[in-house]
Amino acid sequence: MSLTYEICIDSTAGALAAEQAGAHRVELCSALFEGGLTPTLGTVEATLAAVSSIRVHVIIRPRGGDFIYDDHEIAAMERDAVTAREAGAHGVVIGVLTPAGEVDTEVAKRLIGAAGDLSVTFHRAFDMTADPFAALDTLASLGVDRVLTSGQDTTALEGAPLIASLVERAGDGVIIMPGGGITPRNVSRVVEATRVKEIHFAALVDAPSPAVHRNPHPFMGGELRQPEYARLVTSAGLVSEVISASGA
Repeated sequence: MSLTYEICIDSTAGALAAEQAGAHRVELCSALFEGGLTPTLGTVEATLAAVSSIRVHVIIRPRGGDFIYDDHEIAAMERDAVTAREAGAHGVVIGVLTPAGEVDTEVAKRLIGAAGDLSVTFHRAFDMTADPFAALDTLASLGVDRVLTSGQDTTALEGAPLIASLVERAGDGVIIMPGGGITPRNVSRVVEATRVKEIHFAALVDAPSPAVHRNPHPFMGGELRQPEYARLVTSAGLVSEVISASGA
């Protein structure tokens, strides 16, 4: 069985690393510490210009936190989806919920409309739905192409039983794509337990900052601080390792 590999990235360099390692698609984000937010138009354009074969899907998510958005945020997401499409992206990644934990169908329709003929993935907002089977049925009726999910659990391995049930429910319709905590150590178990056709993972490793001059006193964020002079970068080697370990 052949698998489609999607890599979660936050830079053009990440897309090139994923492409080099043999991945099929990237989910282009910013702010991976927040779970992924909409990247800048400049990043989208630079990434599309740099890659030659890999498909680029752009996440449309204006902020971290929940997936319940006000009118201003919805308008911004619509515009971001249009901008991604006009830039030449191959797909968008969306996720919108009601306070009751259902798919917000009206907002989803607006975003799908803004995306035009692009491929549409519903991201892990799905893992916060009250009834995943009802949510899947709703997304199928909306024409969403795939759902990214950890099976509403901490990792895709732990959520594998629900993912397998969702795959069975979806049949030949919506693609169920597991993501969340997939590593070379567990990827084959996730694939075997779920019988999925696509998987999603990040392949990040620590990389030192090139900064020679360093000031240890100021911080560029809030109290929850990441090291100022540290980077996480997408590793082509780690992407290859997961692909090889998947057994597909």
